[in-house]
Amino acid sequence: MGEILTNYDVLGAFWMTIKLAVLSTLGSLVIGTVLAIFRLSPVGLLRGLGAFYVNTVRNTPLTLIVVFTMLGAHSNLGIRVGDTILQTVFRWAVIALSVYHAAFVCEALRSGVNTIPVGQAEAARSIGLSFGQSLRHVVLPQAFRGAIVPLGNTIIALVKNTTVVAVIGVAEIAYLTATVMENDPGLILPLFLVVALGFIVLTVPIGLATTHFGRRLAVQR
Repeated sequence: MGEILTNYDVLGAFWMTIKLAVLSTLGSLVIGTVLAIFRLSPVGLLRGLGAFYVNTVRNTPLTLIVVFTMLGAHSNLGIRVGDTILQTVFRWAVIALSVYHAAFVCEALRSGVNTIPVGQAEAARSIGLSFGQSLRHVVLPQAFRGAIVPLGNTIIALVKNTTVVAVIGVAEIAYLTATVMENDPGLILPLFLVVALGFIVLTVPIGLATTHFGRRLAVQR
């Protein structure tokens, strides 16, 4: 194990994984919240757009979305998101992960909305709140509290799914693993142990935190 840490930048690879996870989590939360608003909207077109996005994206393999960002959006369509190749692949990886997991964030928030009694939305309308005001002051705050655990599960899945972006050359831990397997096959077993331990360190605290806050912040009925 010492040889792996000495000869390869394992910490740097995990740091790249952490950056991908953090930025993609923020992106997916923003996009997913917008999608949830679409799906709750009284406007039929917006509801249809939200449903189409969720049903299409969550049933599309993440690998396909990641590859499309580079081969489709970058190479064929000429959409540029960075000045260097390293910057480009990193940003496309964040975009792909955000777009994919936003569909699951949306459904997690919808599950949180389903925990809110219908009477609360009706009461908000009865005192003159608009749809947007009802969402901002009544529905979404409670929905986020009710969806803490499923959101946490989505974030854990996102952290593990960062390994997929190795297919476009992002130098995270899965990319390093492929490099070690090619150059030093004898280090495969200890490397797998390091990677497994690293992901446990990253994901277990998220699970414990979401369970704790899910119980603590649950809306009492």
